Amino acid sequence: MKQRIFISSVQKEFAEERQALKAYLLGDALLSRFFDVFLFEDLPAADRRADAVYLEEVSRCNVYLALLGNEYGGEDADGFSPTQREFDEATRLGKHRLVFVKGANDEAKHPKMRTLIAEAGAQLIRRRFATAAELIPSVYASLVDYLAVKELLRFGPFDAAACPDATFDDLSSEKIRNFVGIARRARGFPLAENTAPEQVLEHLNLLNKGRPTHAAILLFGKEPQRFLISSEIKCAHFHGIEVTKPIPFYRTYKGTAFDLVDQALDFVLSKINLAVGTRKHSVQVPVAYEMPPEVVREAIVNAVAHRDYTSNGSVQVMLFSDRLEVWNPGTLPPSLTLEKLRHPHGSVPGNPLLAEPLYLTKYIERMGTGTGDMIKLCREAGLAEPEFTLTDGFVTTIRRKPELAFKAVGGQVEAPSRHQAGTKLALSGNQVEILRKCREDSAITKLMELIGRSDRTKFRNQVLKPLLEDGLLGLTVPDKPTSSLQKYRLTEKGKGVLATIAAKKGKS
Repeated sequence: MKQRIFISSVQKEFAEERQALKAYLLGDALLSRFFDVFLFEDLPAADRRADAVYLEEVSRCNVYLALLGNEYGGEDADGFSPTQREFDEATRLGKHRLVFVKGANDEAKHPKMRTLIAEAGAQLIRRRFATAAELIPSVYASLVDYLAVKELLRFGPFDAAACPDATFDDLSSEKIRNFVGIARRARGFPLAENTAPEQVLEHLNLLNKGRPTHAAILLFGKEPQRFLISSEIKCAHFHGIEVTKPIPFYRTYKGTAFDLVDQALDFVLSKINLAVGTRKHSVQVPVAYEMPPEVVREAIVNAVAHRDYTSNGSVQVMLFSDRLEVWNPGTLPPSLTLEKLRHPHGSVPGNPLLAEPLYLTKYIERMGTGTGDMIKLCREAGLAEPEFTLTDGFVTTIRRKPELAFKAVGGQVEAPSRHQAGTKLALSGNQVEILRKCREDSAITKLMELIGRSDRTKFRNQVLKPLLEDGLLGLTVPDKPTSSLQKYRLTEKGKGVLATIAAKKGKS
């Protein structure tokens, strides 16, 4: 949210300076990202007392900027001018006050203005100016200093800055311990699993002057989105090739960076098609998704690890009938181009302290190999190479070929008869999601709602019937298939298929 600047006052003496300041602040590439400006004269006509309006605006502002000149201004019944009232209200409310006085001395000023200047000088540092040309750079410097004090303006990576208002109580000791265990097994992390959480954070450089950094909150926070609202991931599934409403399936995921990657990956894998083979050539049942899970995972991890966390935008994962799109509010560092992404390149993480723990747990690799691996895996799977584009953010697009899943387990594009012994199963992502849901007895209405279907007959014939024929689902009232009490439950064979799928995912 932008900081609001209230520029005092309503005196005609500074009409030009106020407009010049507003135009400059809103036109500056840096300050316009952080500030909005209020001028009393910009308000439309309204049936409200002027003094009530400007005092209300003072209460809403973050920064009170006073321009004090020769004139004191019109006085109310108590002998106070609007500028005096504004300054007193800003002082009472504890607003950040910036006072600029015109002129090298105060001899020509109204006596009450001299008193106000002296009052302000006793409380804060005033700056003097002679012209608008002098005023603007002084205001600029003061606002940059304000941003630095409020830790809104970064002089280093965002993830290294202390997270405002966050304390150790906002971090999960359990999550930190779990991370250490995984990192030790994955990369030989040197700290023991019983190491104090504070020591782990210090080792990972996740403390800033003893306070949790943004990276610490994103990685181990109990509720990361309480501090970084837009760090969530939004996932949507569309049946066609365009964004349409109503969206058949939409979900927002929250949690740590690890949670977000896992949940978004589960979302995609539950929606795309896969094939389950037979044990004809191996004791393990082959399982293949229509696109490599490793590629999907890399696209999502990159979006989480390299996005711009100062943006109000969230990572978006959108699955269409012909493609998967992963969008994040970020861009490429100056040393990289879209063309360089397709070739070996150095690793330039946008959030280096966030990326390190993701590397230690094997969510990402170093040395900039991720995009190259995605291209290689897509080629090997018979898919078009991933597309990388820059729009209002960074987009990774992976093209779909549902029939490739069945080919990958040694079958043909056309599935053989389901009554033939030992056939391979071609399951849609929706069918896998149904199997997972049916770990508990589930009614048809709940299953239809789960995948956004409304036609009961088509759902029964296209989704449920094949699962029943393959013996993956069973009926709770088998002798009355059309019973109103009928529910569906996972069979032992269905449990085996889900276990195989889970094992395949765990290797990705």
